[in-house]
Amino acid sequence: QEKILLERLENLKSLQDLEHLQQRMYDQLGIRVHIAPGHTEVKSMRGIQIVIDELPGMCRKTRQSIPASIRRGLEKKPEIAYRLLDAHDLFRDA
Repeated sequence: QEKILLERLENLKSLQDLEHLQQRMYDQLGIRVHIAPGHTEVKSMRGIQIVIDELPGMCRKTRQSIPASIRRGLEKKPEIAYRLLDAHDLFRDA
């Protein structure tokens, strides 16, 4: 099931799809994932901050693989990252 989740995160279709997956991960697994632009400049997908709340029993490998899969998904479809940045008002002056 973990492989299916990670594959799904890598093949995001839209920002709404990402938000839907975040909600499903919380509803079904109790995993709360926060995705937002970092505090400094966002020059690449590494500038987007992905944080998973502490959850007893979650293994270290899963804690690292979820953000990595989300980043790969954002790299495949950069327009999702642009929508994410726009949703956080980073393009208000452009």
